Amino acid sequence: MTTMPSLDAAIPPVAPSERARLVGTTLAIVAALALGIVVNALVVSPLRYERDQDVAGWAFRAQLANGTAPVGQVTTADRLLTPGTPVAIVTIPRLGVDDVVLEGTSSKVLLSGPGHRRDTVLPGQAGPVVVMGRHGAYGGVFAGLDTLRTGDVITTTTGQGTATYAVTGLRRSGDPLPDSLAPGAGRLTLVSADGPRWAPDDVLRVDAALVGEAFETPNAVLSSTLLADDEAAFAGDPDAWPLLLLALAALAGCAVLVAALRRWWGRWQAWIVGVPLIALCGALVAEQTFVLLPNLV
Repeated sequence: MTTMPSLDAAIPPVAPSERARLVGTTLAIVAALALGIVVNALVVSPLRYERDQDVAGWAFRAQLANGTAPVGQVTTADRLLTPGTPVAIVTIPRLGVDDVVLEGTSSKVLLSGPGHRRDTVLPGQAGPVVVMGRHGAYGGVFAGLDTLRTGDVITTTTGQGTATYAVTGLRRSGDPLPDSLAPGAGRLTLVSADGPRWAPDDVLRVDAALVGEAFETPNAVLSSTLLADDEAAFAGDPDAWPLLLLALAALAGCAVLVAALRRWWGRWQAWIVGVPLIALCGALVAEQTFVLLPNLV
């Protein structure tokens, strides 16, 4: 009677050297991923921020010139502005800030610029307006908020014109709230993280009073009850999870591919093919990691 070979006998054993190579490749990719996140935070994210600001700036200034810039939170078709739509320019001379403000304050929106909290009026209008910005990564546009002093000037430009604000004070957690606004008055509050650049531990708010007459508010302001949870201060964007997991899966696939190519093709050939793929997957992982992290970091 013929004896069938066992399944274990049919599968060639993996040599210890092959295991060591696979482990070494995996560790190298993990280290490269960690380094990639750091490089993304320090080098890539500011470059991406500047690019996004240039694109938004050209688009918004063209709208200002053509008289089509938003003056409220809804479009001419009576629909809410899409998150990420340019709505204003904020200028803070003491900080050297001259940036385009985008609609919305989710972590994803704040990758590209300071964001307008959607349950407040637009800059220059009567009532409170809140603008949030990052403290460290992606431009760190509001990293220097703690250096502002009472009386410092902040200007904003929207489709209704230019408004001037004067700083009245700084607030941290536990500090008293500012006084209620009188009818027709306006207040701008800039919000960012406070503390070490990469390990903030509090929220910093800078209040500034509107100087002069307020612009007309052409339509109703979005109710705070309709504001998404990911638009609050220090909130992350959970929608980043699917893309992050896909990017990690793709990165793991690249690790397996590089290990296989090293075995069948050669070390340098494998890395020549694998490095661009690993870099692309690593960049996607790093970006989605920052979308998942708190929006003020």
